[in-house]
Amino acid sequence: MSREQQQPERHDFEYAVLRAVPRVERGECINVGVLLYCRTAGFVGVRTHLDEARLLALDPRADVEGVRRALRGVEGVCLGGEHAGPAAADSPGQRFRWLTAPRSTVVQPGPVHTGLTADPQADLERLAELLVR
Repeated sequence: MSREQQQPERHDFEYAVLRAVPRVERGECINVGVLLYCRTAGFVGVRTHLDEARLLALDPRADVEGVRRALRGVEGVCLGGEHAGPAAADSPGQRFRWLTAPRSTVVQPGPVHTGLTADPQADLERLAELLVR
């Protein structure tokens, strides 16, 4: 068996952690999701998980439903099509760039990191388990 047959083809990917920052002036946050983009696979995906108790520990008056709405919005943009609203016609890469652009909101993207993957969906699940749950 050749070396190429032993190892699956791997592709570059980029990912960013989504953070809930209930009081921007304090800068405290919890991880609430992971975005992953793999250009060669045409893949953009997100996994979210909101630990309500942790969010409320940072700010007992946090807008839990507002955070949930923001996360549903991110999920819709990742899905594309009618779920993406104005971003419906954008490519997966454009949607990823839009979602990772810095904003002064309660749900904020962290810095973009890179890696290699043979299976973008599996790596999205792995990163969500490692960084969010």
